[in-house]
Amino acid sequence: PTSLRDLSEQGVLAYTRVQKLGTSIFPKTPPRLWLIFMAEGGPGTLSRFFTAYENRGEIQAERTEAMRSYDLHPSPALEQLRNRLVIQWGADPIRWAKRGDAAAALPVVEVADPTVVPFPGYGNVLLSFDELRRVVADRSYERWQAALSAVQGIYAISDARTGQLYVGKADGIERILGRWAVYAQDGHGGNVALKALGVKDPSHRQDFTFSILRVFDPSAPASEVNAAESHFKRALLTREFGLNRN
Repeated sequence: PTSLRDLSEQGVLAYTRVQKLGTSIFPKTPPRLWLIFMAEGGPGTLSRFFTAYENRGEIQAERTEAMRSYDLHPSPALEQLRNRLVIQWGADPIRWAKRGDAAAALPVVEVADPTVVPFPGYGNVLLSFDELRRVVADRSYERWQAALSAVQGIYAISDARTGQLYVGKADGIERILGRWAVYAQDGHGGNVALKALGVKDPSHRQDFTFSILRVFDPSAPASEVNAAESHFKRALLTREFGLNRN
């Protein structure tokens, strides 16, 4: 396998979803779940688990005389082992694609301790949808989880596809972590406008970016949090031009 460690997650997805028509290595009908490993470099043949994709089928409209493209979506499969699971790829590193039965026999070399990711401060939080999913579920983000579960707050979701904004609140016992965990699960958090975007195109959630506008102590009264939420909706015009419906 070729190392793509310097590429973004979007770059790896773009690289992976396009495959040659030939079936000598890549199967004619590939499986639903794809596990992506990156070469560790050096003379060995070790590979580290990078991510997983759910294959929802070939996109026939994008097929060319030489290539075929697939509708891939990030999958939570083996989420806890990202960048931790290292396997012995085998004696033939050129054979970059392995089917499930062959991959199951590859020896596990290491399951490294998770790296603890430092929390950057509430004012510096800026997360893509995939990053959000990791923050709420991955043990390496335990400092983030502690910080986000300690405060109430006002947050923003920006939609890179349309430029629109959504302003929301996380109050009471839910706190920011609890509220964002719902978004990580369904992509819309029950919000009418965000849910409608997902109905039209389930991949739209990949264009969302999550940030924090203001935080409150857990003891802050609901009226103070509500007033701040209304303030930011007015200031950012999210009712008139954004994704807020109330």
